Amino acid sequence: MSIQLTEGVNLHIMPTEKYKTVRIVIKFRAPLDKKTITKRALLSSLLETNSKKYPTQTALRSELSNLFGASFGSSVTKKGAFHVLTLSLNVVNEKYLTMSDSILAKSIDFLKEIIFNPNVTNEHFNQATFVREKENLVDYYDSITDDKQTYANLELQKLFFEEDDQKIPSIGIKEDLAEITEDSLYHYYKKMLQQDQVDIYVLGAIDEDQLVKQFKEFSFESRKLKQKDLFYTPSNAKEIKIKIEQQEIKQAKFNLGYTTPIFYLQENYYAGQLFNGLFGGFPHSKLFVNVREKESLAYYASSSLDTFRGMMIVQTGIDSKKMEKVKEIVTLQLKEMQTGNFTEEDIYQTKQMLKNQLLQSEDNSSAVIERTYSNQLAKNTIMSIEEWMENIEKVTKEEIIGIANLVHLKATFFLSEEVK
Repeated sequence: MSIQLTEGVNLHIMPTEKYKTVRIVIKFRAPLDKKTITKRALLSSLLETNSKKYPTQTALRSELSNLFGASFGSSVTKKGAFHVLTLSLNVVNEKYLTMSDSILAKSIDFLKEIIFNPNVTNEHFNQATFVREKENLVDYYDSITDDKQTYANLELQKLFFEEDDQKIPSIGIKEDLAEITEDSLYHYYKKMLQQDQVDIYVLGAIDEDQLVKQFKEFSFESRKLKQKDLFYTPSNAKEIKIKIEQQEIKQAKFNLGYTTPIFYLQENYYAGQLFNGLFGGFPHSKLFVNVREKESLAYYASSSLDTFRGMMIVQTGIDSKKMEKVKEIVTLQLKEMQTGNFTEEDIYQTKQMLKNQLLQSEDNSSAVIERTYSNQLAKNTIMSIEEWMENIEKVTKEEIIGIANLVHLKATFFLSEEVK
C-alpha cells in the first residue's frame, strides 16, 4: 500500500509476518549534480552520528539500546541520473516482546528526531561533529587508494563517462569536501528536506493505521519534482579510452568498461541478465571458466551490470605480464557470446541460478525494499517474483545473442606493478 503524505513524499507500507524485525527505510532522491554529491555524502554521515536530542554518538547508541538493540545507518548511492541518500532503521518485531510500550512508535519518533532536529546551533552544524565527520570522510577517500579493486573501478568510471556527475563516485570526492562549511552544509540540508523526492518504506508486522497517523506528523512540505529521465545512457566510443597506471602492488588489476542496452526492467533487461550470467556473472560463465580456470590467466575474472547507467564492467586480477593475453581471451569470450557458442544447458543453468539468487534475496528485508524501490522508479509498479521468473524463463538463445552484439568496449584501465 502506498500513500501520498504530501506532494513528492510517499509512504509505502509492506505488511508481512516473515521477519522477526521491522525495517524502516527513508530515501531522499535528487537529480545527480557534481556540486552536491559530496555534500550529500557528508550530510549522510552527520545525520547518522547524532542529533539535538542525542548530541553525542554515545547518547545516540544508548537510545538505540533502549529500542532493544535497534540498528541504524545511512548510505548514499546512485540510481542512474539520480543521487539517493538513505536512512534505515531495523527494530525487533513487537510480538517477541512482553512490554506494552510501542517500540515501533518510539523508533519512528527516533527517525523524526534524526531528520528534523539535527545537531545545529544558529544555522551551523555542531562544529566538533562536523570536523570529526569531515576528517572521517577524508580518511575514507585516502583509504580507497589502498583498496586496489575499488580504486581500479573508480578510475575506469572516470574514463568511461563523459559527464562529471557520473564520473564522481556516490560518496563524493576529497577536492569538493574542502569547500564545505558548517553553515553551507546546513543550508543544503534544508534545501534537501524541501526539494528531494522522499519515499518511506516500512516492512514487517505492523499496524497500518498507526503508521499512517505517525508519519503524517512528519513536517515534510509539498515539493514539485523536476522531470528527468531515470536512466543514464552512455554514448558509444568513437575510439576506446585506455589508461595504464603503475603502483607498488602484488596483483595487477585490469578492468574493462562496455556500453550496453540493458536497463532495469526495460525491453532488453531479462535477456541482458542471461547474457551477463553466461558471460561473467557466475562460476560456470565463460570468463570464470576460460580466463581463470582453463588458461590460469587471472586470480579472478567476472562481469557485472549497472542497469541504471547502461554499463557492464569486467574485473580481473592478474599478473602484470599477462595483460595482453587476458584482453585477448576476454575479447574472444564476448565473440563466443555474439556467435552463440553456448548451449541450451548453459542457458538452463543460468536461468536456475538467477532465480535462486532472487529467491535467496527474499530472506533479506533490506534487499526486498531496495528491489521494491527500484521497481517503482523504473516501472511505477511492483513486479512480483513470479512475473520476474516468468520473464527470465521466456528468454531465448537468439535474444541473448542479440544483446551480446549490442555490447561494445568503451574503456580499459590497467593498474600494473611498477617496472624496476
